[in-house]
Amino acid sequence: MRYLFAVTIIWAFSFSLIGVYLSGYVDAWFSVLMRIGIATLIFLPFLKLKDIKTETILKLMAIGSVQLGLMYCFYFQSFKYITVPEVLLFSVLTPIYITLLNDMLSKQFHKVHLLTALIAVLGAAYIQYTSISEQVFLGFMITQGANICFAIGQVAYKYLLQSTPEIQKKPKHTIFGLFFIGAFIVALIAFLILGYTEKLPTTSVQWGILVYLGAIASGIGYFFWNKGVVKVNAGSLAIMNNALIPLGLIVNLVIWNKEADLIKILIGGSFIFASLALNEYITKGIRG
Repeated sequence: MRYLFAVTIIWAFSFSLIGVYLSGYVDAWFSVLMRIGIATLIFLPFLKLKDIKTETILKLMAIGSVQLGLMYCFYFQSFKYITVPEVLLFSVLTPIYITLLNDMLSKQFHKVHLLTALIAVLGAAYIQYTSISEQVFLGFMITQGANICFAIGQVAYKYLLQSTPEIQKKPKHTIFGLFFIGAFIVALIAFLILGYTEKLPTTSVQWGILVYLGAIASGIGYFFWNKGVVKVNAGSLAIMNNALIPLGLIVNLVIWNKEADLIKILIGGSFIFASLALNEYITKGIRG
């Protein structure tokens, strides 16, 4: 659990750094490419593929392409349509997606989880009740795309390590480069197709933030996050996915967004967190 807590603190600053210094100034597709590219370079020297099956290599790359590659493609785009606090609050559904994915893998399905998801959606809508627009709705849906990709990657990585003896005892830093290679392929394709070269970083601050996001938040962060993922149960993993939200909100509101409508965010956020609490209560009742 300590790995998840440590990474949560690191990631709490990422949302605001992207929303304040990169979004609208630096091409989002280039930001994704740079962030993943730097993380990939960090782990390539440690890569050792001896005695690892081709099938396992491809699975690790596929997990990385979804959890990090596709997730970042959605994630960076969301800042174009909604604010940093909204991106954070709209991420609250990730634990529910994790729970549903685990239910699917265990061949069980609990309809009550859809009810908790609906409550969370209502809470998110309330935050923008005076100005619900196509842009806000689009931002919400893009955020959900990122949440789903992140949830799929976490669950898939946990199950792959549990079901693949050849990599269970292997030092994880010697195979984690595959995770980033898969993500980099997705990021490169996205940039080549959708990237806008007229909006590359122009200041040392922007370049510095990209280096921080790539080396620390993505490189070190995702390695230790996935290391922590395999050490906790699905319930604890779901809860830790939402621990980022209050920390990220505190960082953003205290340092960068002091004029935010705190009352509206608190009321809407209460609905969202109530959905998580209800989901946890129902889940425990079903399993216990």
